[in-house]
This record gives sequence, structure tokens and C-alpha cells, in this order.
Amino acid sequence: MRKIFVWRWIFFLVGVMILSLGITMTIKGQRLGVGPWDVLHIGLTKNFGLTIGMWSIITGLVIIGVTSAVLKQWPKIGTWLNMTLLGLFIDLFNWLLPEFDTMTGQVIIFTLGVVVMSYGVGIYVAPNVGAGPRDSLMLILVDKLGISVKKVRTMIEVIVAVAGWLLGGPVGIGTVIIALLIGQIVHYSLPQCRKLLLKIAGEEDEEVLFIK
Repeated sequence: MRKIFVWRWIFFLVGVMILSLGITMTIKGQRLGVGPWDVLHIGLTKNFGLTIGMWSIITGLVIIGVTSAVLKQWPKIGTWLNMTLLGLFIDLFNWLLPEFDTMTGQVIIFTLGVVVMSYGVGIYVAPNVGAGPRDSLMLILVDKLGISVKKVRTMIEVIVAVAGWLLGGPVGIGTVIIALLIGQIVHYSLPQCRKLLLKIAGEEDEEVLFIK
């Protein structure tokens, strides 16, 4: 049990890092547009300064405040780490990765970024140590409104993307691609990552991933 506990946290931390890398790769190809939340973060950066990663943390904090008030409880430590590390890694990778001036370069980095993002989500979600603030908000709305995850996710992302677009964030075909494709790829990446985690940790029962 001790071994699976350690590996769950390793997967979580590596997954958040890979997710951040994927997000940054799509930002480097932003002529095509970026994910709905990143449209908002970039729009806020253009209007109010601070970095994209810092706005990711700030919006995460706002969402945690709202969800905590509704649920009347603080989220798990994984949610706090997700929020903080995601923003810090986005800024780190944004500094490390070069700019891509040609359209071909932007298409390539964006496409690779979508795949990297999807596997980052699969890796960080697989150990079940805490959902990100935005995922927690989605689950609360599903419960309160009584509608499907797909509809709630779409509603949130449309609202966020429009708000970001009004602030000058880059909306394009890439925004639609991310909104439509990420969930489809995660549908395959998540079970793959769970199987890999269990194999590395020497466990056979997937239920061990849901033990708090």
C-alpha cells in the first residue's frame, strides 16, 4: 500500500507538469486559438499585466473560493497543488520554449500540444488525489443543475471563451479543436495511465486508486 501511495503522487505531479507543457505548447501556436480557459488567461494578461500562469492561479483561487462556499469544505491538497503548480509550470515552459513564427511551426506545436495536454490530464487524474479547481466547479454544476457533464463543460467553456475573447484573447479553430478533442483523447489516455500506474506499483485491483 505504501508503494502505491508514493506512485500515486509521482503520477499526479508528473501529470500536472506534462499538462502544463501541453498547455504552453498550444499557447505557442496561438494563431490557431487556444483552449477556452487560456483565452481568458491571455486576455487578462493583455489587459491587466501579470503572467498567464499567474492568472491561471488567480482564477483557480476564485473558483476554489466559490466551490468551497457551496460545499462548505476545503478541497483536497491535490486541488491546491494542481492550481499552484499548473500556473508555475506554464510560466516556466513559456519561458523555456521558443517562439514559432511560421504558420507551419505553429500548427505543429499546437497539434503536439493537444496530444501532450490530453495525456497530461490522463496521468494526473489517474491516481485520484484531487481534481483541479475547474473540474471541481464542473462537478458541482452537474450536481446542482442535474444535467450531463458534457453539457456543463460546454456551457462553462463557451462562457469563459467569450469572456476571454472580449478581453482580446485568441479564439480560433484551435479553441474548438481543444474543446472537442481533449475529452475524446482523455477517454483513451486515462485508462491507459491507470493501467500503467497499477503495473508500476505492482497492484492489480483498480479500486486501490480510489482509497483516500
